Amino acid sequence: MDGSFAAISAWERERGRLRVLVNEGERRAGEEEFPEDESYPVHDFPEITEFLHERWAGGGGPHAWVESAVGDRPGRRGDALRRRGRGTCVVAPIVLSGRAWGELYVARDEGLPDFDEDDAEFAAVLAAVVAAGLAQNERLEEARRLAFTDPLTGLANRRAVDMRLDEALEEHRRSGTVVSLVVCDLNGLKRVNDTLGHATGDRLLERFGSVLSLCGAMLPGALVARLGGDEFCLVSAGPSADEVVRVTGEVCVRAAELELGEGVACGVASTGDPIGPVKSSRRLFRLADAAQYKAKAARSAAPVVAGRDTAVVRLADAAAAREGRGERRRFRGRQ
Repeated sequence: MDGSFAAISAWERERGRLRVLVNEGERRAGEEEFPEDESYPVHDFPEITEFLHERWAGGGGPHAWVESAVGDRPGRRGDALRRRGRGTCVVAPIVLSGRAWGELYVARDEGLPDFDEDDAEFAAVLAAVVAAGLAQNERLEEARRLAFTDPLTGLANRRAVDMRLDEALEEHRRSGTVVSLVVCDLNGLKRVNDTLGHATGDRLLERFGSVLSLCGAMLPGALVARLGGDEFCLVSAGPSADEVVRVTGEVCVRAAELELGEGVACGVASTGDPIGPVKSSRRLFRLADAAQYKAKAARSAAPVVAGRDTAVVRLADAAAAREGRGERRRFRGRQ
């Protein structure tokens, strides 16, 4: 392709980021051949979760495209080209088993001929070759990944959430780090399954998972997960409660704009709000779950926040008391 530079990046859905695995060719300052931690939040490059997702999910197949330093496509690729003295690039998605795995990126320096559509088609072929090689390695990693990954959405699973939340709360006890938990219940999934079929329902779950991953990337270090069924969550350690609530509001807005479904009900519980002592992840889950329940019941278009809505704390504590007496909880939730 006569490129000056090439890179392969992996989309880490649970972290909401593109992580660069290898840089090859004429590298600029800060570009290492095998970087330890060169990554970019996916909201800087929204096409990985938005523009291309609709093509993959719709069965249209992946297509490479050309970006220019003087182009006007949304995102920051044009800025990156100008900053590094490059004129054009080709981006080709790498797809494994029908799911976006990452991307192949090839760039040319300023002054060289621009890439064209023929180059983009060739890049798509190269990406398919890369995918074939990765598939072998992916099979070797499958058992390890399945232990911590939801197979439908590619997000983290409940086991990964429990581990991350326990680590975050230990950090909170040591240094006062703000720990926040967002619980999301996707509205309208049953109706989609009943009227359009489970394949379409799965597409809705995947699409919302991408939305949550995209928004989660706005919170450094956040973990995004599917708990099961129509329930998702986000674990944040570090960002303020206000920032977590702001990002959760963005999740609600974007979910309401999805073609399928009926939006999402979100509940937030954060040690940065007046919720009382949090001695275990169980209490944080109970509070976030109670907030989500109230959002669901009120058909709220915005997140409900434990502590800012004092009724939520009372609801969660009453549920805890009932559990202590061996009674069944009255709102949905986890142990």
